[in-house]
Amino acid sequence: MRKLVLLKTPVPSELLKLAKKLRRQTTDAENLMWRLLRAKQFANVKFRRQHPFPPYILDFYCHELKLAVELDGGQHNEEDERERDARRDAYLAKQGIRVLRFWNNYVFSETEAVVEAIYCAVTVHQP
Repeated sequence: MRKLVLLKTPVPSELLKLAKKLRRQTTDAENLMWRLLRAKQFANVKFRRQHPFPPYILDFYCHELKLAVELDGGQHNEEDERERDARRDAYLAKQGIRVLRFWNNYVFSETEAVVEAIYCAVTVHQP
């Protein structure tokens, strides 16, 4: 019997460097979210932060559930950024990845609601 071997496409080194840089330069909202999601302490699922998914970097990503959590600052409310985010979300959806987006200020003002929304997305799709 032949064993199926899946080959991973290598991540471009520039994208890896950028992901490392973003991990070192996190926003306050990302720091708060990472404290909540890290180390499988959230619904016992593993999230990665600043995860390269060429050609993009996802703020938080659960590979097991194909779930991305994106935190957006005010610059994402400009028309060209909204269009860019829509193209990005469509691309990720074609890859089978669900994207949850939250405004940075909402992460602070409505932390419980953000956590609940992520929890619902996680528990609905857990195997």
